[in-house]
Amino acid sequence: MKPIERIMRTAPVIPVLVINHVADAMPIARALVEGGLNVLEVTLRTDAALEAIAEMTQVEGAIVGAGTVTNPAQMNAVLSAGAEFIVSPGLTENLGRAAVAADIPFLPGIANAGDIMRGMDLGLEHFKFFPAVAAGGIPSLKALAGPFGGCRFCPTGGIAEASMADWLALSQVLCVGGSWVVPAGPVDSDLIRANAKAALQAS
Repeated sequence: MKPIERIMRTAPVIPVLVINHVADAMPIARALVEGGLNVLEVTLRTDAALEAIAEMTQVEGAIVGAGTVTNPAQMNAVLSAGAEFIVSPGLTENLGRAAVAADIPFLPGIANAGDIMRGMDLGLEHFKFFPAVAAGGIPSLKALAGPFGGCRFCPTGGIAEASMADWLALSQVLCVGGSWVVPAGPVDSDLIRANAKAALQAS
């Protein structure tokens, strides 16, 4: 089993995190791990992201990755911060080749058959279907997955607790990405922990 597949099979939901303040990083990571979700994706959408990744890697049991990685320079920066895997919103040959050369678990975003074929040309078989709902939802992923039976997916974008089980019911879906587990605003560790537990029960 490839390392990225082991990560995808670790928990049914990968929380997609936007960290605005470094001080929030460890409390969020602890609450998620305590709630049973230990694969964490910190998006590179804020100035605090790299430091947040470094902080979260210190939480026992956390498997911390970086999301919204769009080029090799960002990839190198998150690897230096301690990221164990990377996620991108799309797939370019430049980033794909760099990730393969670095031998880092990589989950590139795809939205159509051409994206998947470009990934397969690079030896990739695991993809983020993004933006999942806007790209046509479950019917679209079913149609895409059909010709690519060896591929596995993590749908992300617009998925909620109420719909996650429908996505996970697809045989080629190993997990989903979701931002609902950690709501925006001040960190509420009890709420995050409860949301994580609820996501596990709903899967």
